[in-house]
This record gives sequence, C-alpha cells and structure tokens, in this order.
Amino acid sequence: MSSGTSGGYWADKALPSVFKHELLRRYLPQFGGMTGSHSHGKRVVYLDGYAGEGRYENGDPASAEIALRIASYLRFGPGLTLDCFFTEAQAKSFERLGAVVKQYAARGVLAHAHHGEVDGVLDDVVQRAVRAPLFLFLDPCGLALPQERLTEVLARKRPQRKPATELLMNFSMMAVWRLGGHVRSPKGNEKSLQRFDDVCGGTWWREYFADATVAVKEGAAEDAIEAVAAEYARRLESRTGMLVQSVPVSHSPRKRAVYRLVFATRSQYGLWVFGDTVARARDKWWEALETHEESEGKLTLFPIRPDPNEVKARAVPVIANNLEQLLLRTRRPVKLVDHTLEIFGDFYGQVTEPTAREAVRLLHGQGKTPSDGVGVKRTREITVYPKRLVA
Repeated sequence: MSSGTSGGYWADKALPSVFKHELLRRYLPQFGGMTGSHSHGKRVVYLDGYAGEGRYENGDPASAEIALRIASYLRFGPGLTLDCFFTEAQAKSFERLGAVVKQYAARGVLAHAHHGEVDGVLDDVVQRAVRAPLFLFLDPCGLALPQERLTEVLARKRPQRKPATELLMNFSMMAVWRLGGHVRSPKGNEKSLQRFDDVCGGTWWREYFADATVAVKEGAAEDAIEAVAAEYARRLESRTGMLVQSVPVSHSPRKRAVYRLVFATRSQYGLWVFGDTVARARDKWWEALETHEESEGKLTLFPIRPDPNEVKARAVPVIANNLEQLLLRTRRPVKLVDHTLEIFGDFYGQVTEPTAREAVRLLHGQGKTPSDGVGVKRTREITVYPKRLVA
C-alpha cells in the first residue's frame, strides 16, 4: 500500500474497490482453472504487489483475503495450488496483512507475506513461476511500476503463451490529472514528472498537457487524461505483444474515473472471460452505488443506471451483425472465442457472454448461418458456419 493511503481507507470498502474486488473475485478462479489444470503440479503463482492490510476493519475481505479464499477453494475443490505472494511496504499494514496470511497458511494454503516494495520480490516470484502460470495484480494507491520494468517481465522473462502470464494493474487517472498540471507550471515538480515518465516509458505523455488550452478549455484536461491512459495501454500492448484492455473505475457515473484497470493477456480465452467478468462486476458496482445513495437519501425518481435488459436488447443485433460481417470476410467457420473483440465490439465488457449466444440464435433465425449453438455447453466454444458450409 503506497503512502497515499489515508487513515480511513481500511474502515470499509469504497465504491471503486467494490468493482475491482468483484472483478478479481470472479476472474482469478477462472484463470486458475483455465491454466492450472494443465500446468506442472497443477500450480499457479499469484502476486499481489500492493496488498495493504488484507482485510477491512469491518471484516470484509480486501484483495489479499479474496485471493486467499480463492486459493483455499482451488486447493480443496478442483485440487489446484494457488501459490500466493503478497507484498506491503507500510509496517502497520504489513503487520495486519501477515496475521491474515497466517490464518490461511495454517489451513494449508500456500501463502507468503513480504515486507517491502514489490520490485524487491518481483524477480523471485517470476523465478518461482518458471514452470507455472503467473498472475500479477498490481494495485498501488499511487504510481505503478515503470513500464520498462513491466516490459522486462512480460516481454523478456515471460514472453511465451504457455505457461500463461496475465496482468491486472491499477493505472491512476488521478495521478495523470495531478501531474498534468505540473507540465506547464513554472513551479512543477520535475522529480515527480520524471517518475511518471518512468511509469509511462517516456516523456510522450507530457505532450498532451503542453497546449495552453488544456488548462482553460472545458473538458480539454479530461480529454487529455483519457488520451494518456489509452496511449499507455497501446504502448504496453505494442511492447509486450499482449492483448491489452483497460476499464475505467469511478466513485459514480457522475464523476471522472479515479483509475483504470489495465488487463493484459496472450489468450483469447482470457480476453473473453475478462470481458464477461467486467460486465458482471459492473452490475455489482451499480448495486452497491444504489444501496449507498439510498442510504444517504440521494436516489432520484429517474435512475441513472442503464437498464441491463435494454443494454442487452441493443447489443444482440449489433453482435449478430459483427459476427455476420466476420463470416462474410473470412468465409470460414468462426469459433466465437477466437474473435472476442471483433464480435463484441463496443459492447465488450458491457454485456455478459450469454448475449453472444442470443446473437448466434438471431443470425440463425435470419437464415444467415446453419449454426444455432444448441448442444454447446460454453458460449465461447460455439463455432458459427457461413451459409455455404455445412456444420
């Protein structure tokens, strides 16, 4: 946990953490199941690089305990080992984290807590994962690791598709907002700017704030922040050869994102499952927001949450059309999971995977494919055939 964490942070879970932790809770066991069943010793390595206290004061699990619960489930359910590593730099937080880790270690969960910065143990963890899948969860309250360091791990030490390597990382939009103001200011902190240069892998991000209109034009600064986040993800994808997506996380739809969760994988399966998980975590976030606003008397007669059924109704024909265009272009059978982003388009992360099955049924009903998905258990495994081919 970085020094930017306020004293009240661990009292209970804020809304951004509701989304983030629900995403982790749903995705990590699927990563373990997809990769661990075929790995050496059925073992998966997990690193939480900024683990904090592990548990909130009200008893709710934070990221560390969420992972420990998943590790316990995988061990005594599917029989997989999630080898968990947690790092925390602050002494008080580490003491509480250590107590949580010891509880689960006593039950047979393989877990290790380290007092210090994540960079100090990263190489050791990567070495422990030489023959095992590796999942990196990096959630600082301040700045992330330098991109050069991430690239060293993801592109040079872990360049292979198998065993799998995936990353879920917090990229602070608030840091971009704050440091962007330093770029043109004569009182700007050059040391802080250079630190963010390292995070971004160069000074390129400064160009987005160099124009004087950014400081005065309504919405210009916010556009610059979003542009920096998008370019960061693009550069990480280019440098690592991975598939990279980023998801905005905020306190409210009325407020700008406080950070983006940057996800990187080499697997279309990972990309597919992550999109489905984001949609489900988003539902949980909306539920928590409504509960929070109701408790504070802020609910209005006109709900701000998009109706999930309406979103799905809009998504089905769009996804069906995306699939139809893909079939026309390739003139070959299309397995859904192999074309995740092309099929979901703008609805990636907005709707769950059963929506894609409904799109297949719609296309079938229109006579544009002989495939209807019947008999295929997992939606992502459906193969859709063009009209001229026989399944």
